[in-house]
Parts: sequence; structure tokens; C-alpha cells
Amino acid sequence: MDSAAATVPAPGGPAAEAAPGDRPRATALRAPRWDPFWLAGILFVLYAALSVCRHRRMLTMSWDLGIFEQAIRGYAHLQAPIADLKGPGTNILGDHFSPVTALLAPFYRLFPGPVTLLVAQAALFALSAIPVARLAAGLLGRKRGLAVGIAYGLSWGVQRAVDFDFHEIAFAMPLLAFSLEAVVRGRWRAAVWWAAPLVLVKEDLGITAAAIGVVLLIRLRGAKARGEGVPQSATPLAAGLVAFGLAAAAITFGLIIPAFNTSGAYDYWNKLDGGAGPAPTISADTAIRTLLWILLPTTGLLALRSPVLIVALPTLAWRFASHDDHYWGTDWHYNAVLMPIVFMALTDALARARESRRPWLRSSAQHMPGAVLAASLALTASMPLYALTEAGTYRVPQSVRAAEQLLDRIPDDATVEADIAPISRLASRCRVFWIGDTRGITPDYLALRLADGKTPEDLVTDGERLHPGVRYVFLGGEGGYGVLKKAGAAAS
Repeated sequence: MDSAAATVPAPGGPAAEAAPGDRPRATALRAPRWDPFWLAGILFVLYAALSVCRHRRMLTMSWDLGIFEQAIRGYAHLQAPIADLKGPGTNILGDHFSPVTALLAPFYRLFPGPVTLLVAQAALFALSAIPVARLAAGLLGRKRGLAVGIAYGLSWGVQRAVDFDFHEIAFAMPLLAFSLEAVVRGRWRAAVWWAAPLVLVKEDLGITAAAIGVVLLIRLRGAKARGEGVPQSATPLAAGLVAFGLAAAAITFGLIIPAFNTSGAYDYWNKLDGGAGPAPTISADTAIRTLLWILLPTTGLLALRSPVLIVALPTLAWRFASHDDHYWGTDWHYNAVLMPIVFMALTDALARARESRRPWLRSSAQHMPGAVLAASLALTASMPLYALTEAGTYRVPQSVRAAEQLLDRIPDDATVEADIAPISRLASRCRVFWIGDTRGITPDYLALRLADGKTPEDLVTDGERLHPGVRYVFLGGEGGYGVLKKAGAAAS
């Protein structure tokens, strides 16, 4: 036997079994490149479970879910995005410019109801974890990449946003994450195309897109200084993104929103000057505490070493300019868009630090992924996702079922003036108004909270006070809510 023949493996031997084409599918799916996708899938299940379970127990936190549902319901029926909860006939594009939510219209048409919005938001948030984990794994290694990806998925800013019903910023999360991944990897064209649609998510995000353009210009300058090959079109593209983002924001604030707003103006300028009252202020300790929450448990302050953090400046600038206390602290959804930015900045900073001449910085870079993961896991014990470990999260109380049965007695297409929790059960099939803001329209039904020792008679009195000269009768009360029916209104 010659030497060449001796090297040929026998059929079915070890070499044949190791051939890539013959690997079991399960082994292939455990390959490192699939890690970000598995992580996103797990996060989607967690986020969706949290949101849907809250909805099933009627724990809606604000009217925002109903507002977005009304707007998307309009899109789904090829009508204007009218949100009557903001006032009868209010076009949502005159409040906040978020036409991107129209992408949910086909799904809502097939599956009408707030759960469609909540599941879509869970998917968008989970999707944003893919570029975060993928970039970290590519620059730091598989284990550290997974640590950063999990820390991002469990970060307090993301958890609070998932817990707080539905908001348009869900679309910004993957756009920011994919764009910043491309920025760090030097994929200039992809970075621009992922950033540009931010102008359709919310009016202020055009400035964030411009900030991404600024970071691109900074990195392009560095790449040229190092003698790296840079396409001739890269710098004009980055500069174009800056101009496009700023122009889009100016046009949206100055022309588009006022055109759809009944007052012909942008309603939220009063967040800056206080409107008719004194300009609001925010204490320095509150601002500093929030900034530390944004940077310390998520990045150990190392994100400050990356120019990617510049992308967070427009969002932070709005807060300092407005001083609205809702924008500060760790509640609500306002910090969500900062999470992809700080985690991408962290990954970029860690990759740079590993090549530092300073031993302490190299050591810090080695251990920081594990540290931020530990911080996220520790904080989760006091964050919304921890509720998934409690049996009560999955049980629907009998009081909720009784309240739903009561609300089912309101017929489809009826006009209803409602409190927060009933909105989530009515917006998909009725025309719903906020309490005290029907602007001359007399609703067929009122769905109000039975609280503070109120009796059915008190509720009837409240209804007739809201609508003088109209007689309401008490239809029923269950689960802490009462329903009033206008005398003569159609019965269910």
C-alpha cells in the first residue's frame, strides 16, 4: 500500500464522522454563531410572558397601551391613526410622530387586541439583543460575549420598558443596536441605513441618528489616521446622516406635528419652559443618581472610554432641558433606548482596553463582562422579570374574570368613557375616551373605578356630574370597577 492510499480514511471512520456536512443538526445549532439567536429567543419568551401575564391580570400601568392600540387599529383599517383617548378625533401624528407603528397594522388586523402589541414589543426588544451579543462575542470571545448579551437582556432599562405596557421606542431598540454594531465593526454603509429609519420612530430620534453620524465621522477619521482602507463614499454618507437626522427632526417638530395637531403646535415644548407655570426643575442628586444607574451597573463606567456613548447625548440633553421628573429615575420606559448605546459603548471600550499598556485596564477588561452580568442578575431580584418566578403571576384572579365579564356587557362600537384598566379590554372594539375628556360627546357607557368606599349611587352621581343633564344607570360592579349605562343606550 502506498503512502497516499494510507491517508485515505475508511468509509464511516472518524474522519468521515467529523465531516462538516455530516454533523448532527443539534451540534450545528450549538455553534457559537447561534448563541445570539438562542439568547434572543429566550428573552422573547421572558418578555412576552411578563407583558401578557400583566395584561391578563388587568395590571395595565397607564393609558399609553390604549392610545397606541387606537392608533394602530386605525392603520389596520386603512384609516387615520385617531387616538380618542388623547381627545376625540385626535390624530396621533400631531402628538408624537411615530408612523413606524403602522408596521404592526397587518398583525393587528389578523389578531386585534393589545396582546398583539405586547408580543410585538417583546419580539423587538429581544431582537435588539442579537447585535449586542454578536458584537461582544466577536470582539471579546464567546463566553464574555454571552455575558454581555445576557446582561443587556436583563438590564434594568430594558426590564422597566417591557413591564410598562407598549411604546413606540420598541422599534428604536433593534435599529440602534444593529446600527451601532455596524459602527463598531466599521461597516459604514450598514450603520447609516440602520440609523436612518429612527426618524420614523419618534420625533427626537432624528437627532440621535445625527449623533450616530457624528460617531461615524470620528471613527472614519481614526481609521484614516491608522492607514486603514476607507471607501470614498463613507465620509459623505456619515455627513449625510448628520444632515438628514437634523433636518428630519426640524421638519417633524416644526411642520409635520403642528400640521396634524389641532392647536397647530408641538404640545411638548411646555416641558422645557413650564408652559403657563414656572419652569420645572430637577434636583442635582436625582440627575446624578440616574446617570450613575445608567452607567455603573451596566458598564462599570468603562463605556465612558468609547465615542459610541456620544449617541446617548441627545436623549440626556432632552432630560436636562426639560427637567420633567418623569424622565428621571429608574421607572417607566425612558431609559430603554440608552441600553443598546451603553452596552455597545462598553463592548467597544473593552476591546480597546484589552490592548492597553496599562495592566490594571487590561485586567478590568477581562473581568468586566462577568461583573456586569452579575450586577444584572443581582438587580433582577428586584426587577419586573423576577415576577416570573412567582406562581401568582400566572393566575388570573376571579375578580379580574368578573370584571371582564362585566365589561363584555358593553356592546361593540359603543362609546365609552373609561379608567385605565378597562381601556385594555375595550379599545379593540369600542370608541374609548379618557375620563373627563370627551369634549361634548356623551358616551353610552362609563367604566370607572369603584374605590375609596364609593357606592354605586356615588358612581352614578359622578357620571351625571361629568355629563350634566344626562341620566345614567348602574349596570354592575365587579373587580373594583363599575359600569354605568346611559339611559336609552343600546343594550348588549
